[in-house]
Amino acid sequence: MKTLYLDCGMGAAGDMLTAALLELLPDPDGFVEKLNALGLPGVRYRRERAEKCGVVGTRMVVTVHGAEEDAAACPHTHPHEHPHEHPHEHPHEHPHEHPHEHPHEHSHSSMEEIERLVRGRLSLTEHLIGEILSVYDLIAQAESHVHGVPVAELHFHEVGTMDALADIAAVCLLMETLAPDETVASPVHVGCGQVQCAHGILPVPAPAAAYILQGVPTYGGAVKGELCTPTGAALLKHFVNRFGEMPVMKTQAIGYGMGKKDFEAANCVRAMLGESDDPDDVVAELSCNVDDMTAEAIGFATERLLEGGALEAYTVAAGMKKNRPGTVIRVICRMRDREPILRLLFRHTSTIGVREAVMRRYVLQRTVEVVQTPYGAVRRKNSVGYGIERHKYEYDDLSRIAKEQGVGLQEAKALLQEYESKG
Repeated sequence: MKTLYLDCGMGAAGDMLTAALLELLPDPDGFVEKLNALGLPGVRYRRERAEKCGVVGTRMVVTVHGAEEDAAACPHTHPHEHPHEHPHEHPHEHPHEHPHEHPHEHSHSSMEEIERLVRGRLSLTEHLIGEILSVYDLIAQAESHVHGVPVAELHFHEVGTMDALADIAAVCLLMETLAPDETVASPVHVGCGQVQCAHGILPVPAPAAAYILQGVPTYGGAVKGELCTPTGAALLKHFVNRFGEMPVMKTQAIGYGMGKKDFEAANCVRAMLGESDDPDDVVAELSCNVDDMTAEAIGFATERLLEGGALEAYTVAAGMKKNRPGTVIRVICRMRDREPILRLLFRHTSTIGVREAVMRRYVLQRTVEVVQTPYGAVRRKNSVGYGIERHKYEYDDLSRIAKEQGVGLQEAKALLQEYESKG
């Protein structure tokens, strides 16, 4: 399967992710032209060669009305305190003052107006527009939580807004172009220390980034500075399927997206695109012991687990403490289904703890075909691999034929086999 791995050992920012993904393409310059044709007001993309600690990569330069956002300033918002009918009266707090000949589209400042801009100005499919707005909404929700005001009352400053939209649109378009089956990222290095923002000095990671990264494995390290921005955090949260070690994969392309600042370590995001084994071949075995559930309750729990995506759910009789007869409930599930299966186990059983074992499984390739017979349509499951070929009729179809013909299951199976051998 096509796998994208993102090495976030020096954090992540929108421009770094854009540059790293851009390097995976055969024609990055052509893609930059495509980005410049999107229609973001006043926005221009430019790629340039950059070197960090002897490693050559790409740095993406995004300008808004000719100005690049200050690398030292974090994105900022404040509660919307002005009447909506006078959006042009909002003060500028960003570090770049543009000449008067550059039009300022102050109306594009609230989340509602940002959505209007994206839907009305960008030449993109509805799917991509939805992706962009979903990522930006993560930032808006984080800023809303940090400032303690509803999203509708937040005011996003123009340069920061357009710069973030430019990064988000670029990454969304790149992800659609690369179309990985799975995206994996390393734990995210967020840096340490403090960062200067419009509202004062804040801890690293900045509050909005910290809010977005809830549930994501992160670490501080010894690098002083902001390594993961809110935009980078939102893009990772939206696109990454799982965080962890780099999977076993045959790498086909590598990209280095360089940041603006210089540190002792190479300040870059590394993207690796290649082929990896199907993650469905790695499964989790979740198990728990119970001694206070009725047979009916255990049966109900097993049904819910299977409905919830478990590959297998079964029980084993066990002797428990104090010589009580008990039951081991064991569930096999795909790694991506582990969290919902865990929730189902805790919801529908009396256990207070679940054990996990991660293991690899080896399976035959399975297909289902419908065979037309004198007894009606019959589903036949075919399994092939490891020098083995097996065929099995669907039980429900066998049962129906046995009832209709007044014979046993084996006889019904023999009737089908006889028909197929003649055909």
